[in-house]
Amino acid sequence: MTLLSILVLYLAFRLKQLVCDFFLQSSWMALAKGQPENKEGSKALLYHAGIHAAGTLIVALIFAPGLWWLGAVDLVVHALIDKTKATLNHKKGWTYKDNAYWWAFGIDQELHNLTHLAYIVVIVLHSGA
Repeated sequence: MTLLSILVLYLAFRLKQLVCDFFLQSSWMALAKGQPENKEGSKALLYHAGIHAAGTLIVALIFAPGLWWLGAVDLVVHALIDKTKATLNHKKGWTYKDNAYWWAFGIDQELHNLTHLAYIVVIVLHSGA
């Protein structure tokens, strides 16, 4: 892989995060997944993580089709990160009015960024670069 193709791969994952986490996430998903203790929250979390998994699958199919399974990995990893954040916010009673809520949000986003970095490394190594 060239440096330019790695940059494009990075931008593809940044775009995937933006689209899946903000543009394709409905208000129902955003609110319900924050209630990890109920069935509706689990359903919303699964839908949300599924959208991310589909996005990762698309990126993988474009850059390294043999790594299609990264989509399934992202389903699990994204759901675990978001569930952990939701559970912590719920147990601590943090809302958007609390600094800790925003710290948790920022850490959540950075964990997703680091996950994408790991996928990029796997794709680059898979390409023989």
